[in-house]
Amino acid sequence: MEPGRVRSGAALSYMAKQATWSEAARADVRRLDRSTAMRLLEGLHRYLVTGEGDVKQLQDRDGELRLRLGSYRICFSPQGQILHILWVRHRKDAYR
Repeated sequence: MEPGRVRSGAALSYMAKQATWSEAARADVRRLDRSTAMRLLEGLHRYLVTGEGDVKQLQDRDGELRLRLGSYRICFSPQGQILHILWVRHRKDAYR
């Protein structure tokens, strides 16, 4: 199977989620150049719709996950079908 392809039926069984943004996360995205911001938003959209992405539980942070998109990390807290986006940072600054 080619990268980025979803088997038929796999995406149908996944319910799309919604995202809410903290003010800090909105400010983080506004500081990025347009092409980087669009790439991150497209990656987040793909995760919301299909559930595909490099997601891991953050250590020492209960209920917080991170989505890795290239050199950037999106930290979020899932609450049912809603993801609360907490911050968006370059990997060198993400865990300080």
